[in-house]
Amino acid sequence: QVQLVESGGGLVQAGGSLRLSCAASGRIFSINVMGWYRQGPGKQRELVADISSGLSPNYADSVKGRFTISRDNAKNTVYLQMNSLKPEDTAVYYCNADIRTSVFGRRDYWGQGTQVTVSS
Repeated sequence: QVQLVESGGGLVQAGGSLRLSCAASGRIFSINVMGWYRQGPGKQRELVADISSGLSPNYADSVKGRFTISRDNAKNTVYLQMNSLKPEDTAVYYCNADIRTSVFGRRDYWGQGTQVTVSS
C-alpha cells in the first residue's frame, strides 16, 4: 500500500509563511507528478502547484511569486513553501502524487489533507 502523509499546516497571520511537506511511502516503483491542491470553504478543489521530475513547476496564477514547490526524489517528498500568505489562501491543502507501484500499476494517490488558516 502507498501512503501520502502531510505535515506543516497551521494558523498564521496575513503576510506570514508556512511550509508544507508530503512524504510518500510504501510500495513505490516510481513517482511522476507530485503536487498540491486546496479546497477552501464552499469552493471546489483546485490545483495550487505541481512538479514533474526534470520539468519546470506549474503554479496557479493566484500563488505565482508567493509559493514555491520543490521535491526530494530520494525521499519521495514534495514541499510547498508558502510566503506572503493571504486570508484567501485559507483552505485544506491536499498532497497528490501519480505513483507507479509496478510495471502495470499506476494511479493517483491523495494525502489526508492539512488545514491552513490565514488570519487578517
